[in-house]
Formats: sequence, structure tokens, C-alpha cells
Amino acid sequence: MLENSKLLNDSWLRWSAKSKEEAKICIMGIPFDNAVSLNKGAAKGPETIRSLSVDMSDVTEDWIPIKNNILYDIGDIPVDLQWERYFERVEREACQLMRTDKFCLFLGGDHSVTIPLHKAFGKYQRETGADRKIGVIHFDAHLDLCDEYDGHRWSHACTEARSLENIISGEDLFFAGIRVAELSELEALDKNPGITVVKAMDVHRHGEEAVFEKMQEKFKAYDALYLTIDIDVLDPAFAPGTGTPSSGGLTSIQLIRLFKLMIKNLPVKAMDIVEVAPDLDVNHITSWAALRIIQEVFGHFSK
Repeated sequence: MLENSKLLNDSWLRWSAKSKEEAKICIMGIPFDNAVSLNKGAAKGPETIRSLSVDMSDVTEDWIPIKNNILYDIGDIPVDLQWERYFERVEREACQLMRTDKFCLFLGGDHSVTIPLHKAFGKYQRETGADRKIGVIHFDAHLDLCDEYDGHRWSHACTEARSLENIISGEDLFFAGIRVAELSELEALDKNPGITVVKAMDVHRHGEEAVFEKMQEKFKAYDALYLTIDIDVLDPAFAPGTGTPSSGGLTSIQLIRLFKLMIKNLPVKAMDIVEVAPDLDVNHITSWAALRIIQEVFGHFSK
């Protein structure tokens, strides 16, 4: 059984369904931050995001009322000190959730949790059809293409290096908001010329619509996409509560505009929001930034 508490019953207000079958969105928390390279704290992300959700508006900025019974939160996967066993469980539970064929939203946790989530997504999509084209859109300040970081191959700096091993190819990967890279990651880009990288500065210069057009062109023939959002894609002015902040990032409105375009026009089937670290935050600014994206998910499935 997953870890459930009274908090789950108190959170997400009246939008919670009584079963997965009734809901359009399934939520799972992964409160793990043992793979960070700088500051811990993301393990508290799921709990804090849920607790703040009681004060979310029940109408989006586009005046879409959030429908009752729109979501089902199955709780958190309690942390296991045995790293490999824990990631195996995350993969297993996530794949089982994806088999409900609902839109799946995962709350991290540091970005290493996306490693088993990518594996689950690839497994489920290929169960659905062996010839399905799947891709990944990765919002982040960092490339996360290190083969190893701090002596670990499952570091939060290795997320997409692992996905390129047996889940997707470079042609299936799109980065947005990047402004930090390691030398080894530049080598990885040279070895995978099909990877698309849009730097944060490109978004500032050309605008969200131009960036989305690149996404749309890349993924026009795809069947399913996984979206991973590291909250540090935002400038620290908009998301100070994260473990590895980097100046020069996206604004909240840039991320919201891009997200709306993606969720409406691309085959995004599952997503995560990671690296929200409440103890490093100021007045829950970062958690509220994550909740704003979550509200847009709820609004999209309430239409």
C-alpha cells in the first residue's frame, strides 16, 4: 500500500474523486531527495504542495471552473533507504498507475525520481503499441545529461542520460529553459545531434510561441509525450525554493504560456513537477508556482 494520510483527504478540496475510475487525473507523490548535488529539501515537496492546495481557486484564469471528481491522489511512495529497490518500486507503481489510462501527475522529489518514471512511461507506451513514437520534453535550468555525477549514475544530474540508454533516442528529446551545462554534457550533445535544446535566453529573445512551434514541428508525428518540469527552470526570483537555483531563468508567465500550448496541442500523457524544496523557499513562492501549473492541468481536463 502507498503512504496515505488525513492530509490527502483534506487536500485538493472538493475535486477529489472516490476512485481512480471516476477521475481523469491520477496523482502520486515521490518524496525522495537523496540524489541531490547541492541542497536537500525536495522530499517535502509533495506534502507542502498538497497542504497549500486547500487555498487554490476553483476557477482558472481563463474562467474555467474545476470540475468535481477530476482527480484521484493515491498518496506517496514511502522512501526506502535501499535506492535500487526504491526506484524499482517507483517504476512499478507508476506503470500500474499509467495503465489506468488516466493523465498521470507525479510530484517529486528531486529530479532523479524521473529516471524510474521515464522507464515506466516507456514500458507502458510500448505495451500499448510496439511501434508507438514516444518523446520527452524536459524543462530545466540544467541538461541532466551527465553519465555520472558525484559518483552516482542515478544522480539528479543524470536523468536524461539514463533515458537515452534504452527508452528514447536523441531525436525524441526536447530541452527548454537551459542555462547550465557540464563539459561532459556538451560531449553528450555532440554524440546525439538530434536532441533539441532551447536555452532560457532563446525563450526571452524569441518568445513562447516560437519555442512552441519548434516543439510542435519536432513532435508532430508522435503518439505520446512525457513532460518533466524541474521548478528551477524558473528564475530564482520566481522559484527561490529549489536545491540548485540558477539566475536568468524563465518567468512564471513564460512557463504558464508554454504549458498551456503544450497541454492543449501536444499528446502529453504524463508529467512530473520536481525539485520544489519548501524549507529553502520564501513564503511558499515556489510551491505556489508549481500549484499554478497543476491548476492549469485541472482546468484543461475540466473543459
